Amino acid sequence: MAEVRSIFSYVDKKCYNGLYNAAAEYIAKHWETMDLESQRVPDIQTAELADAWVRRVYVSDLPGDRIAFDVGLEVQIAVSSADHHNDFSDELTEWLRISCEGDLAQGLNDWTIINTCIYRKQNFPENSMSDALVPDIRNDKMDDAATTFLREYYPEALRITNPKEPPVFVDPMVLAKRLGLQVVTRSIREDGTVFGQLFFDDADTEMYDSDQDEMVPVHIPGKTIIVDPTMFLLTNYGSPGNTVIHECVHWVKHRKVYMLEKLYNDKAHGITCEVTGGVQADLSRRATERMESQANRLAPRIQMPSGPFKAKANDYISRFMREMGARHEIEVMEAVIQQLATDFVVSRQSVKIRLVELGFEAAVGTFTYIDDHYVKPHSFRKGAIRVDQTFSISAQDAAIQRLINPELKKLTETGDYLFIDNHFVYNTPLYVESDADGNFDLTAYARSHMDECCLVFDMKVTSKVADTYHTVCFLNREPSDITFDITFHNGFQNAPPERQIAMRKKQQEEWLGIRRQMTDDPEQCMKLLLDWRGMNYTDLGAIIGRNPKTISRTVKGETAPDLKTAAGICFGLNLPPVISEKLLEVLGCRLMPMNPSHQWINEALHVKYPEPFKSAQSYLEAFDVEI
Repeated sequence: MAEVRSIFSYVDKKCYNGLYNAAAEYIAKHWETMDLESQRVPDIQTAELADAWVRRVYVSDLPGDRIAFDVGLEVQIAVSSADHHNDFSDELTEWLRISCEGDLAQGLNDWTIINTCIYRKQNFPENSMSDALVPDIRNDKMDDAATTFLREYYPEALRITNPKEPPVFVDPMVLAKRLGLQVVTRSIREDGTVFGQLFFDDADTEMYDSDQDEMVPVHIPGKTIIVDPTMFLLTNYGSPGNTVIHECVHWVKHRKVYMLEKLYNDKAHGITCEVTGGVQADLSRRATERMESQANRLAPRIQMPSGPFKAKANDYISRFMREMGARHEIEVMEAVIQQLATDFVVSRQSVKIRLVELGFEAAVGTFTYIDDHYVKPHSFRKGAIRVDQTFSISAQDAAIQRLINPELKKLTETGDYLFIDNHFVYNTPLYVESDADGNFDLTAYARSHMDECCLVFDMKVTSKVADTYHTVCFLNREPSDITFDITFHNGFQNAPPERQIAMRKKQQEEWLGIRRQMTDDPEQCMKLLLDWRGMNYTDLGAIIGRNPKTISRTVKGETAPDLKTAAGICFGLNLPPVISEKLLEVLGCRLMPMNPSHQWINEALHVKYPEPFKSAQSYLEAFDVEI
């Protein structure tokens, strides 16, 4: 796995001396107004900086290649006073916030300090970025982000046309041209695993030449998107047009992630997109996962912007109900989906999912064509699955998932689940029936209770990404009707109760097995837990916002154990309570029953441990507890 690229680490190394000098100057000028208090020095007469540590770096996006970054600097201040008989001295700890700006294209060589003040907690600005310089875009702000994108690069697509006019289609080639990008179609690899590459800078690389039947040296200019049409035509996996829009999103939103990578690795030139596995670009896994998620969410919103899309959907629903004499929306929804797919030049399945996202619930059970046949209507308990989940998959996806997923293979090998009418259904007479010829089908009860008897699969819209896939990529499986990747969810979430009990028991047995291996040696425990999670100190540090060396020193006992760091380790490793309790004990960080902050941390360790670190962090922040 590539090393995690961190603006925190880069600023700490690049800017430390300047930050130290700024802190020293600020303290020299303002110490008398800083409300410094010391029990050893009742009358402070002098104060000067003794030491400083970079503890936080908060980044905001700026136009061009520039960024703004606020540094949370922990400072140690030496204070003293003297009378006729005694000398008094002490060292106090305070925090300063130093606001800076710099140009990534210059490696922050031009960085300047804008302001220095006492550190106070602030809300993140709208244009904030992660430590890897991925923009922070909340899920509920994706439509806003897509609208902003279109307003700048394709404003005509936001126009709401009258009911008799089609909407404005976002032409991917026009969009690329407006961004100054050129699109080239050519073979990339013989095996077809790479379907596209985005080059930020000029690069000398190798690509497959079908005439010579071998990889040949090629020079690719910067600002180029390479799309492999052969892979699309042969496998039916991807759409070149949608790939272009997806890569345009990366160019606009994620260029600074690449620029940060470039500061660490001057040989980096772009991003490679593969069908399965592998890391071709030297970008960190976590950064690219966030980039992939954002591009997958933004691309369809750019193709089907909420305002024009909703307006046109309502136009067609009214028109088709009137023309067809329909009484319910469900009767015309298939015609609506087909017309919208034609107008916006996307797949019917993409339209269906977008409709559901925008509140058109009648679209959920319609237009499901898989393996060249119509899947019979079915229903399930409201809220049983997410918008990006399904019970219905193709036979090809079913075979792939049985091959690569041992849990699904085990289920189907025993006969507990059968693949019937494009569903994995639990094999009992309540859910499965046969006709006179012995052909199996789902019972009427099963079709109205899919959440009770069928396995759930995750969908990634316009993407074909395996669980271990860590590069930025995009894939739309057009011209087939399924335009998202299918991966086995877990198989037990909506399964019969006894299966849930069995899975839970198995999970607890694994936890207890790990717990029994833990000794009273902190280093042994951390190695065990990191290996269990497939991580190292660098990975963990990136997740919880701590310097990996700080975590290592804490574990080795070189520094006094800090509860915030110890709790952060537990959340970062998603440790279940039985394991986190032991780790806190080994690290010497006990949770005190009478301390409210400790009790909130204890509560989070029990109810938030499976969730991402930031979820636990947000949960605790609501109760004024910081980790």
